[in-house]
Amino acid sequence: MRRTVISLTLAGAMALAACGGGDEESGSGGGGGEGGGLTSIRVGAIPIVDVAPLYLGIQQGIFEDAGLEVEPFLAQGGAAIVPAVVNGEAQFGFSNITSLLQATGRGVPLALVAAGPGATGNLEDDFAAVVVPADSPVQSAADLPGLRVAINSINNISDTVVRESVRQAGGDPTTIEFVEIPFPDMVAAVSTGQVDAAFAVEPTATAGEAAGLRRVSFPYVETDDDLTVAGYFTSDQYAAENPDVVESFTEAMVEAQEYAQANPDQVRAVLGEYTQISPEIAQELTLPTFQSEINRESVELLLQLGEQDGIIEGEVELDQLYFEN
Repeated sequence: MRRTVISLTLAGAMALAACGGGDEESGSGGGGGEGGGLTSIRVGAIPIVDVAPLYLGIQQGIFEDAGLEVEPFLAQGGAAIVPAVVNGEAQFGFSNITSLLQATGRGVPLALVAAGPGATGNLEDDFAAVVVPADSPVQSAADLPGLRVAINSINNISDTVVRESVRQAGGDPTTIEFVEIPFPDMVAAVSTGQVDAAFAVEPTATAGEAAGLRRVSFPYVETDDDLTVAGYFTSDQYAAENPDVVESFTEAMVEAQEYAQANPDQVRAVLGEYTQISPEIAQELTLPTFQSEINRESVELLLQLGEQDGIIEGEVELDQLYFEN
């Protein structure tokens, strides 16, 4: 079986220290030591629906069967996870694709080794949506220009896909005013008129509907119906020094993704182990597609759009590597 790994490198890449100091949340340790015949690895994750396959892989013994003992650690985002991986405090991490491209453009040598969540391909129901008040005149992405739109992080994947969804609908996204608001605060921000709309991922989108908001646009799907939104990565140095471990993790992660895709009820059940999503919302929310392969074309599209919108700087080269079992 052949699996794809996309190596994200920069010609003349800066030293590993370019990533800055370590993350206090990542804890100590992080060596790929052996214990009981298993290789111990730490994996940085975010407490969201997207990483459910990682926890199911541990629960179902998928990583153990691959010879790995996985210790996840939770952080609020890639800003904490990337330094931990580059500095060797963790061996793998989870991040959205745009953040990885941005890090690479800054000279941080990273390798994307496995796919994470992807768009559902459903233009009427995706796990990420633009939500507006029930009485809003906004009916589609074409109506967003000139409005205040909440996103969780300025100059990242969220405003990239919102802009592209507007372009696809024939609108001009340059007049959108993006407002940075954490996902948990978005429903209140839209409901009180602080912003006109919000780009919300699950469970925020479902919580918004429960509060009377409407979904009017699905930017991930409207950008690419098979968009690879995020994935698991390691450092180029770790990949070079531990190719067998990277191969084992990649194969196990693919199996875990496939298991999650085939068992949505178990995905919903495992959310309570590492998130604060209520069981009621967990049963209602729209799950992403848990991809087993990285959609290289969609990575290239996010790179192109990021460069076009000026949020990815530096000469990013995408090299495709294959690991043979």
